Amino acid sequence: MDIIQAITNSPQPKTYWAKMKDRDKALSEPFPFWEQLKLPAEDGKMRETDCADTEGLLRIIQNIPSPKVEPLKRWLAKVGYERIQEVENPELATKRTKLLYELKSYPKDWIEKRMRGIAIREELTDEWKKRGAETNQDYEILTAEISQATFGVKPNEYKQLKGLKRENLRDHMDDFELILTMLGERTTTEIHKTRDSKGLPRLKDDARRGGAIAGTARKQIERQIGRSVVSKNIFLKQKNTKRLKK
Repeated sequence: MDIIQAITNSPQPKTYWAKMKDRDKALSEPFPFWEQLKLPAEDGKMRETDCADTEGLLRIIQNIPSPKVEPLKRWLAKVGYERIQEVENPELATKRTKLLYELKSYPKDWIEKRMRGIAIREELTDEWKKRGAETNQDYEILTAEISQATFGVKPNEYKQLKGLKRENLRDHMDDFELILTMLGERTTTEIHKTRDSKGLPRLKDDARRGGAIAGTARKQIERQIGRSVVSKNIFLKQKNTKRLKK
């Protein structure tokens, strides 16, 4: 209702939404575009409310004939075209990713490390897929094993430490954090290949081993520099703060 009211300025967004559902059979069914969740109503009671995630909202917004929607439709068409180009030429995806980081003011040397980290991560997940990891939960479990052994914290704990919510943890890591993440994941990939590991239990064991090697490197670095590598600092914010001080 909030989205429809904002886009259409309709005084009766509930009626507008009902007519949309009548007009489009695909929207009439809750899943996959929307579903009902219990939320606080105006009378203070918890009542079932029509809700949608980002993908569902975009699908619904596309069905609204309003001048306010046209820029979004053009943007969706542009993004769709770019994705088709990337399928034909995967190198374009790498270039666009680099450009996005540059637009966010990340330094080029950090971007190179991040891009290398993405490539190493993709190689590792390919190995997991070939060797028996089947679900996103399997990937999360294996990633958590590497992170725990490398940094002493799991990814969700690391995000809490940095005060992150939906943001990508690796986009907020500094050089040491990125390098150690790459070391743990690259080592794990090689251990999988060397041991020809298959099945989640053996993959978990390999992940702990690969992470432990990176963890040993982290501890040695910390002894030499006299501080913890595991930091609550957010890389880009820390970098910008230093520039302002200068």
